[in-house]
Amino acid sequence: MILSDFDLRNYIRSGRLTIEPFDEITVRENGLDLRLGNEVCELLPTNEVLDPFKEVELSKYYKCWKFDEVVIKPLGIYLLATTEYIKVPPELMAFVELRSTFARLGLSIPPTIIDGGFEGQITIELHGSAFPVSLRANTRFLHVVFSKVVSPIEKPYSGKYQGQRGVRLPKIPLERI
Repeated sequence: MILSDFDLRNYIRSGRLTIEPFDEITVRENGLDLRLGNEVCELLPTNEVLDPFKEVELSKYYKCWKFDEVVIKPLGIYLLATTEYIKVPPELMAFVELRSTFARLGLSIPPTIIDGGFEGQITIELHGSAFPVSLRANTRFLHVVFSKVVSPIEKPYSGKYQGQRGVRLPKIPLERI
């Protein structure tokens, strides 16, 4: 069941769903529009192999900086974060989508899920268009659609990205299963 604007306002008023800072314009018909933060990390082209199962110096693979305005290079790949810090209760999960205007500019994000129990700013991977696109901090950028799970999640999210603020680079080395 996807939550409507009515449901979202009630979740936020009750404190079950937290959005900080919160602005009423965030609430849309069937989701929340989250704003673009002011930090970006660009994935750097290199032929050096990154082994995610070993310790590596990530600065060889990412260049990070703060911005008021950033130009997304054609076909570039970037990590960005939301301005808003969210706390999702264990009976909800969410789907993250790019707002349609940005998708119509040729920008895209891979499928992204927010797990029940997650809290933090959302780090999102952004793929560039066929042409450069300028983005500004604090622009409504992502549309987040919340869904109620059939029963509350028994083990809410408590992973390595819990409580993240700003862009969070991958936490490596990965554990082998």
